[in-house]
Amino acid sequence: MGRSGLSHLDSRNRPTMVDVGTKEVTHREAVAEAKVRLPRNVAAALRASGHRTKKGPVFDTAIISGVMAAKRTHELIPFCHPLGLEHCSVEIEDRRGGEVVVRCRVAVHHRTGVEMEALTGATVAALTIYDMCKALSHDIEITGVRLLEKTGGKRAYKRAAR
Repeated sequence: MGRSGLSHLDSRNRPTMVDVGTKEVTHREAVAEAKVRLPRNVAAALRASGHRTKKGPVFDTAIISGVMAAKRTHELIPFCHPLGLEHCSVEIEDRRGGEVVVRCRVAVHHRTGVEMEALTGATVAALTIYDMCKALSHDIEITGVRLLEKTGGKRAYKRAAR
């Protein structure tokens, strides 16, 4: 770890990948979420169509893209270790008022955590919803991307309920 206390900096404060070779293999799990805020007319149109647009089934496509993204996180984030994920699921909740909540849960037995994979999966699923609905409005917002919990590493984390 670098002098700054940041794990991705070496002793000379240069970027480096964390050496996880001496860490213990444990079951590691993470859950992240992203929120998509749809204008009311878009939310109503989406519900009326059974969550389909001309591009296809919005939520089903978002689930697939979120899982694909989680599996490829190491290709997007420079210092993420490539992981053979053992579990990845994306759940989408369509709430009243045009809010859609996307949650991604990822698990693996490894020496490093999967919070970046969970965050990437939730974010890309939310981006897919945006992409598939943007013909209806560009006023769609993606907000609240955050880690909800992680277990199995040196420090467990669970976000306090709001």
